[in-house]
Amino acid sequence: MPTTPTHSRLPGRRRLGSLAVGCALLVAALAGATGPANATAATNTTNANPQDDPVTAAQALAAPGVPGANDWSCKPSSAHPRPVVLVHGTFANGSVNWDTVAPALAMDGYCVYALTYGAMPGIPVLRAIAPVADSAQQLATFVDGVLAATGAGQVDIVGHSQGGMLPRYYMKFDGGASKVHTLIGLAPSNHGTTLDGLATLAQSFPGAAALVGSACPACTDQLVGSAALTALNAGGDTLPGVTYWVIATEDDEVVTPYQSQFLSGPDVNNVLVQDLCPLNHPDHVLMAVDPVVLHEIRHALDPADVSTADCSANLTG
Repeated sequence: MPTTPTHSRLPGRRRLGSLAVGCALLVAALAGATGPANATAATNTTNANPQDDPVTAAQALAAPGVPGANDWSCKPSSAHPRPVVLVHGTFANGSVNWDTVAPALAMDGYCVYALTYGAMPGIPVLRAIAPVADSAQQLATFVDGVLAATGAGQVDIVGHSQGGMLPRYYMKFDGGASKVHTLIGLAPSNHGTTLDGLATLAQSFPGAAALVGSACPACTDQLVGSAALTALNAGGDTLPGVTYWVIATEDDEVVTPYQSQFLSGPDVNNVLVQDLCPLNHPDHVLMAVDPVVLHEIRHALDPADVSTADCSANLTG
């Protein structure tokens, strides 16, 4: 895997942007992690049946209350012909992970869909903790439903943390490669992390720390050298026909070293936030709300969008 990012649009050094706005959004989202909306999301992860109509099965996995997402009547436009599927990270769910990205992409004219996956029996609230292989099958069900509802031939996927690695598993082992045009991973666990990294992540989610290394198969699957990651990365990081983007931050304290997130292979774009805005320093969790990251997501979804990242977007004044 490469140790340096490859990117064709690296502007010069810019001013520091505060992360206060992003922090406020994330704290507000996490504060609701035990609320009714997320209880609904948790229930939905257990109701999907692949034998159902594809749209019905996907709707059972849809995360409720995500602004701009999961309009099952949405039809992609010629400008944005592929729906965008948002895949959350470990311990989170779709209802809290995408309050920034989903409405922004919907305003851009994309059909946006977010699921909640990875429940374990007897464990409330916390999601994306089931075995990666099981969660990949839920993603397969969701993508099939999105394609059936929209009439599109492929989706683009934006995933955070485990959600950036999981689609690779789906594409390699569950027939998803032909159904995905572009995969954008935000701080993805592509080559694994350490137990210390997962423990650090767990500190952001009440009740998660007790699961690390015990009742969280996804945690074990994401450890460096795990059987799941060994199988995933055997034979190369990429599959033909898919465009890959990895957006990382040097301040990632969960998936470390951050270079382990990068992929090797054709059609790979590895981007470091600090190469766009050297003084911008989101950590692992804040990658889901950072405006510079959102700028790069937009570029990855539409390479014709070559605007310069606004490195003052997070200034508080």
